[in-house]
Amino acid sequence: MTTVDSEEPARPEPAGAGGEATATLTAVTPTAPAPVRRPEGLGPLLARLHFYAGILVAPFLLVAAVTGLLYTFTPQLDSLVYGKELHVSRTGGGTVPLSGQVAAARAEHPAGTLTAVRPGSGDHTTQVDFALPELGEKTHTVYVDPYTGRAKGQLTTWYAETPLTTWLDALHRNLNLGAVGRHYSETAASWLWVLALGGLFLWWRRRHGKRTARRLLLPDRTARKGVRRTRSRHAAVGLWLSIGLLGLSATGLTWSRYAGANFGEALDALHSHTPSVATTLSTGTEGSGAAKNTARSADPAAVDGVLEAARGAGVDGPVEIAVPADKATAWTVTQTRNLWPVGRDSVAVDAATDRVTDRVAFADWPVMAKLTRWGINAHMGTLFGLVNQILLALLALGLICVIVWGYRMWWQRRPTRSDRRTSLGAPPARGAWRSLPSWAVALGIVVVATVGWVIPLFGIPLAGFLAVDLAIGALRSRRTAESTTIAH
Repeated sequence: MTTVDSEEPARPEPAGAGGEATATLTAVTPTAPAPVRRPEGLGPLLARLHFYAGILVAPFLLVAAVTGLLYTFTPQLDSLVYGKELHVSRTGGGTVPLSGQVAAARAEHPAGTLTAVRPGSGDHTTQVDFALPELGEKTHTVYVDPYTGRAKGQLTTWYAETPLTTWLDALHRNLNLGAVGRHYSETAASWLWVLALGGLFLWWRRRHGKRTARRLLLPDRTARKGVRRTRSRHAAVGLWLSIGLLGLSATGLTWSRYAGANFGEALDALHSHTPSVATTLSTGTEGSGAAKNTARSADPAAVDGVLEAARGAGVDGPVEIAVPADKATAWTVTQTRNLWPVGRDSVAVDAATDRVTDRVAFADWPVMAKLTRWGINAHMGTLFGLVNQILLALLALGLICVIVWGYRMWWQRRPTRSDRRTSLGAPPARGAWRSLPSWAVALGIVVVATVGWVIPLFGIPLAGFLAVDLAIGALRSRRTAESTTIAH
């Protein structure tokens, strides 16, 4: 693999009689053409892919890293901006019955349909959600002091997230551009693992014969100033970040638009989707008598008995109580503990009898469903609390540095002589795949095509890279052939 290196020192011309003799010899002796070094093996092929992906996909990753860094500390930002709504100043003593808190929220917000209640504890307020048709997926949340039963404020929320967190979440997922913007984040997640694994392979290959722990894990202090030093930092920091970046890529893809849909279908096929409790009341229960009149909404006053039944069934800690649309449907109480150990037990309760009709324990979830839940929590910075947030922030900052160093290498590898046509760093030579065995080429095509099908925003850009690269290669070959013809 040939590269253009702007660091190569100028070689002094020979002086004196020896220089003249050399010049004379050169004049009379034909110079043999330098042997052409052809790329061999998988390394140059990955180097070319890493180069193009790094140049063209890195902007998506940079945006994802910056927006993800902003989202990392939303719990602290929420407390700072919405402290009045989220927290109470005085704690201790008895609390007002939950039904009384819901009544206070209803007085504050007379319109809308009651959909969910999240009881407050400690210094946290109780959150009561009301849905209105014009809000779509969002709700109006009224915050109530559980010790005084007084409403403290109201916010428009999205799945219990404050307006600030909702905005930062959407900024990270789709740049607040809706469905169209989701292509950016899915492209970033689809290529992050490719760049991480490719970088690891290339660094391991470059360190061949020099693989000590220090050389692999730390930047090379002996590297000359310029592209070699930048590459050493780029590779060493990328190595430290690799496990975290692979995790972010995998978890990000699980709820992406296209790859996430394929992942969901795979979970369904493996019977590994997140289970949920059955909420349809059987005909034998007292509460099912309301089935004849499903237009009647559930009585908010029943929330006390529902919560007590759930606590009696072992559903402890922070919970969300989902209010059914009618009396023919059971209430559901679900744990919402995102910290390790994660709590996601759920029960269905018949409000007419305060009897638990169904239960799903987190311990009984399929393994893949648990891994998905843990991965999502880790990606959002909630699995290990502040430690998780700090690790995510370091990952984001490290990724930003790796991207900046990557572009710096591109600039430093630019030709410095005026007779060179390329204005920026040239990519590694093409044609490395020709040196691979035919079986390896065939297997590679099948594997890449399969991955591209499962992860479309990896496959489509890759096909684009290949099409452009082949077109450029064909054009250059044609120009070379024309120049050769003219010369003869």
